[in-house]
Amino acid sequence: MIKSCLKSSFKKTQHWISERTVFGLLGFAIIIIVFKFMLNLPNCKISGPKDWVDEGIRTFAIRTTWNGDCVKHEPIKLSLQPSEDGGAIIRVLGPFFNSPARPKGTPGDPFPQLWDYEVVEAFFLNDKNQYLEVELSPHGHHLLLMLKGMRNMVKDKLPLTTYKAKIEGDRWKGEAVIPREYFPPGVTKFNAYAIHGEDDDRIYEALYPAEKSYDVPDFHRLQYFQPINMEEVLHNFQPKEVSNLWRSVLH
Repeated sequence: MIKSCLKSSFKKTQHWISERTVFGLLGFAIIIIVFKFMLNLPNCKISGPKDWVDEGIRTFAIRTTWNGDCVKHEPIKLSLQPSEDGGAIIRVLGPFFNSPARPKGTPGDPFPQLWDYEVVEAFFLNDKNQYLEVELSPHGHHLLLMLKGMRNMVKDKLPLTTYKAKIEGDRWKGEAVIPREYFPPGVTKFNAYAIHGEDDDRIYEALYPAEKSYDVPDFHRLQYFQPINMEEVLHNFQPKEVSNLWRSVLH
């Protein structure tokens, strides 16, 4: 009788311990899942607007991938303001991924196909699909192109003597003064992009993303560009002003 009671009590205790173990493990698993979720919480949900003006400087934060997913790191920021010489100052600030390796060209010089490396890009578009593409690398390389129609390049490797970039640990910053003559007449729209990583881990990010119906990224989908007030970018902006450089390719 005593043995039977002890045996029954032992089984109940064992069952109770087993239940506690299961619930304990389940609770621990839930905590891990929630913790991982919080770590991967997309910045575009928690870090504020895509653009703002502070002390006359227009700043943009690239918070989404090329097709609208949220980036999972501190967003790269790009700011625009007029320069004293009549052009525009572009500043870049953000994380440095160090992937791919730096281009082999000389920092400060134009580098062909810079879009194959770690880079931030800014596009300035008018209503006639004429646009300026500015590419800036954390390693000091740059590539500026003039396009007349979608992906129709008419000039490339425009000189840019003012660009300076600096890598500070896992972050980088860059600053360039874009000459006024490089901008097409009557710019009305803008977009910005960032690229890093290699092979299957290549990441394409966009300020104003495309729809998810597309299979591959293409930064020349001009229909997704958004309005920009160029009076915030260039002093005494004149929509009908055509620089000699643009005049040479428009006629």
